[in-house]
Amino acid sequence: MRVDHTVDVAVIGAGQAGLSAAYFLRRAGLAPETGFVVLDHAKRAGGAWQYRWPSLRLGRVHGLHDLPGLPLGDADGDRPASEVVSEYFARYERTFDLPVHRPADVRSVRYADDERSGFLVDTPTETWSARGVVNATGTWDRPFRPWYPGRDTFAGRQLHTADFTGAEEFRGRRVVVVGGGSSAVQQLLEIAPVAAATTWVTRNPPVFRDEEFTPEYGREVVAAVDARVREGRPPRSVVSVTGLMLTPEVRAAREAGVLDRRPMFERLTPCGVAWADGTEEPADVILWATGFRAALDHFAPLGLRERGGGIRMNGTEVVAEPRVQLVGYGPSASTVGASRAGRSAVRGLRSVLAF
Repeated sequence: MRVDHTVDVAVIGAGQAGLSAAYFLRRAGLAPETGFVVLDHAKRAGGAWQYRWPSLRLGRVHGLHDLPGLPLGDADGDRPASEVVSEYFARYERTFDLPVHRPADVRSVRYADDERSGFLVDTPTETWSARGVVNATGTWDRPFRPWYPGRDTFAGRQLHTADFTGAEEFRGRRVVVVGGGSSAVQQLLEIAPVAAATTWVTRNPPVFRDEEFTPEYGREVVAAVDARVREGRPPRSVVSVTGLMLTPEVRAAREAGVLDRRPMFERLTPCGVAWADGTEEPADVILWATGFRAALDHFAPLGLRERGGGIRMNGTEVVAEPRVQLVGYGPSASTVGASRAGRSAVRGLRSVLAF
């Protein structure tokens, strides 16, 4: 059995949750490289933010929260969020001298020969031995593309939110946007002014919220998501609980008819989409704004999933294996939740591993 490096804790992923966990590991007294390491598969700092479409400006981002110990500070809201956040994360890594290795694509986390001794974290080129693992891989690498009859017959273009680079490529096209989340709304609002026509399709009627997002309501949202993962069920998206924020821009789009929602179609045709009643809508492009799933396949060797496909959690702790902490999963998937989860995960590992 080849082991290239040995650490107390391996953090997988250097997005907001991973950097938060790394910060608290340093505060707990673990030394960089020998005490803990951060393995990130991206080529540069920024987590999933570096892949957001260039036209998404910082001022339109909902709820970007500061990392612990270093505020973002005053930033130009007109700049692309991908640039601002990537620069912020890079500055954070430098400020706290965090041992981030990239690109390091973790393919599997498995038990060592003696299960009590910990885990082997495998990348294509190196293996790390770790007593504990903090996983912060998020969801960006697992875009969800639902299957509908006729999907393979559609003659136009199909792409996912993760492939979106801006509205210009939709100019003069008839576009069907599928999905009821905030990304679907943001991208629809960008596409509508340049497209020949847009159609918004969602599985469930969208719920718009114009009340203030109070701390009390935030706690209710977190509790609802947390209840699912405590039962071992796959987490729902936070927006499925919060609803869509009715900003002035969204309100104007509703009044203009851009956000007139239609129910989910039954099938795709070579030239568009069709409903069960025989109604058809021609389309040149289908944009699947259908969300993401947690990127956790590398944990398959540990057998952590429940029958329903979820992982039973107690806060950030995996109930079946307390030496594994998941941050950015379930209730900690929001930016504020991810930062808080870093502290919780380190506290949990300290109690189990006694460092």
